Amino acid sequence: MPGTVIVGAQWGDEGKGKIIDLLASRADAVIRFQGGNNAGHTIVHEGVTWKFHLIPSGILFPGKTCIIGNGVVIDPEVLLGEIDGLRKRGVDVSGLKISANAHVIMPYHRILDRAGEDRLGRHQIGTTKRGIGPAYADKAARLGIRIQDMLDEKILKKKILAALEPKKLMLRPYERDAEFADQLDLQQMTLDLLTYGHKLEQHIADTSALAWKALDEEKLVLFEGAQGALLDIDHGTYPFVTSSNPVSASACIGSGVGPRDIDEVWGVTKAYATRVGAGPFPTELFEGDPVGDGIIDRGHEYGTTTGRRRRAGWLDLVALKYAARINSLTHLCVTKLDVLSGLDTIRVCTRYRGEEDATFETFPYHQTVLHHATAEYVDLPGWQEDLTGCRSEADLPQAARDYLQFIADHTGVPIAQISIGPARDQVIWTEVGNQTVAGRTPSVV
Repeated sequence: MPGTVIVGAQWGDEGKGKIIDLLASRADAVIRFQGGNNAGHTIVHEGVTWKFHLIPSGILFPGKTCIIGNGVVIDPEVLLGEIDGLRKRGVDVSGLKISANAHVIMPYHRILDRAGEDRLGRHQIGTTKRGIGPAYADKAARLGIRIQDMLDEKILKKKILAALEPKKLMLRPYERDAEFADQLDLQQMTLDLLTYGHKLEQHIADTSALAWKALDEEKLVLFEGAQGALLDIDHGTYPFVTSSNPVSASACIGSGVGPRDIDEVWGVTKAYATRVGAGPFPTELFEGDPVGDGIIDRGHEYGTTTGRRRRAGWLDLVALKYAARINSLTHLCVTKLDVLSGLDTIRVCTRYRGEEDATFETFPYHQTVLHHATAEYVDLPGWQEDLTGCRSEADLPQAARDYLQFIADHTGVPIAQISIGPARDQVIWTEVGNQTVAGRTPSVV
């Protein structure tokens, strides 16, 4: 079976883009299956830094089919900007295909997202205010506008009217505001979306059928997740989560393939932990802690999409083991191992302690327990060596190898790849990794 899913095994921002970039040269198709432009991947490809928000990073390889699946919510203005930016830099985007069934982020979704966060005040969830949640809410309420609707003026106007009806009261203050009046004008919205539809029409397709064909021909298909397992709306730290399912099972729903089409599931984790926005974070090293601040600086821990400073902490193996279970991980990729160089001791969380001295070696199901949990650590020896020049496991100092083995043993998932810098060649494939798709001969498409 040629289907391989790449998911985040923490709270997002784990470096999935680099892993997908490394595997895309051996793939025939790359499918983004959920999320929106609230996510972002930063990769360094042939010495050039690229930032992606909606388009799969496989687009940098000529001849690859890059699909935005039906599970994604799309801001067409953002997508067109990303397409134009790639064209200006000489990238062929003819292989980009967009599901006709994907839902559109409308102007009123962005307004409602911002208003909702503002109402919460100090209890804000920490959304990117890009309309993702309200777009998924309309999808579930059967009030969504789909990509295919942008190709039919009559049905588009009817659907926008139907979607606006239950929102009239909430949007009324904005209709009188000059900043938002044009965005909420029915005629202007319709005209804008028809224009977007005309520009995107060459890319709109039955993407499920494209995926089926590739899989039937035993081609390698990569399924690219956004965010991370602990931000999953069902299995994450609710309500401090995203509005979609970043777990591996969602690859099937968000692209239209079946479970038997998936052979491997790779989880990407940093060698430490980070989180953006609010929510519980048991291993957090708070701002002002010299170790945490050092990790932020050395790891350049600022969001690709928002530029926000990430929260940093020690690696949480309770959470990582949970992510391994809910994703059925077959392999782990550990990124940013080089960031931990220079520390005398590296702490790893192996269980939580709750109120009344209760201990938890598995991820607590109750949010109250998690909010009050404190991490209990195992201290491991650190290392001083610079890892950025290492290209094999044997090149790594013994303490770094012991650290990786501790992760693999505790989670029960073998490590396939280790990233020791941002560049494409700053990577170590383990023996396990070379026996997977990493060792596959690149396809000729």
